[in-house]
Amino acid sequence: MAELSRTAHEPAVAAPVTTGAATAPRRVLPRLAAAVARRALMLVVLLAAVFAAVELLPGDAANASSERGDSAADVAARRHLLGLDRPVWERFADWMTALPTGDLGTSARGQKVTDLLADPLPHTLVLGGTAFALTVVASLALGCWAATRPGRLTDRIIGHTSTAAFAVPEFVVSVGLLLILSLWTGWLPAVTLTGADGSLADRTMLIMPVLALVVPQTGWNTRIVRGALADQARTPHVEAAHLDGLPAHRVVLRHALPGAIPAIATGIATSTGMLLGGAVVVETLFNYPGIGSVMAAAVSSRDTPLVAGVVVCAGAAISLVLLAADLIRARTLGGRQ
Repeated sequence: MAELSRTAHEPAVAAPVTTGAATAPRRVLPRLAAAVARRALMLVVLLAAVFAAVELLPGDAANASSERGDSAADVAARRHLLGLDRPVWERFADWMTALPTGDLGTSARGQKVTDLLADPLPHTLVLGGTAFALTVVASLALGCWAATRPGRLTDRIIGHTSTAAFAVPEFVVSVGLLLILSLWTGWLPAVTLTGADGSLADRTMLIMPVLALVVPQTGWNTRIVRGALADQARTPHVEAAHLDGLPAHRVVLRHALPGAIPAIATGIATSTGMLLGGAVVVETLFNYPGIGSVMAAAVSSRDTPLVAGVVVCAGAAISLVLLAADLIRARTLGGRQ
């Protein structure tokens, strides 16, 4: 009888809400359009802040790119050539006008920004994408595992460990990985070497940079997953599943996790910016051929178009992930209204 009662009750608990399914896309599309507009506006504001911040730094690109022995007249001529004698808002407007065509401007040394980013940007996207995928898998696995044992030793260990992992900066994790996996054991090379075509000489050189990014972000996202599942555990349908005597892992995966997906997707998406920001530090430490070294050189040389080019590429990647999270949230919540 217990088995019959459990079987009869379970479909009612797990059955998705289908009311209004035909009109769900009509509710999702306006939300998605509004999200696209918000992300685009945020990116424009960010780029304006980049132009203003570089403008406030001491010196300019004309001084930074000048050669030894250049006279004041030479520097002034170069400043005029680069358009630095024009107001910053005019330069920003010109740069933004050309952006929709894919033109990221010209660097202070006369090279196209798109050409300068053509090689390092894919390396950074591979590094960040791999770290993001591993972070998602590890966070979901650890968060769900802890949720199946609420209040027990496993839950407490995962909670404390994830908090400690997130509190450790990427450069500290990088140094620890270098000591353990390279200097002490010799398992992995300490620096990243590239071949004649710019690709990694050995794929194992990607392991430590990826781990340096994954460890802190897994800690952060594990806490998000665990918190979202804890909120779902207090909902009536999850409590009913527990009362029916279903196994803990089945309750978490089939009843709690679907309802927690919107919060989890939003939380994980926000870590994309931290991943790409940490990638700049990690790439420098491991000599990884990404945009980290390009960004550092651009800031030191006050090369505004190059800095803005890096920012817009990173911002576009982050915006796409955030839009995907918005779409997941809109579709999930829209289907329940």
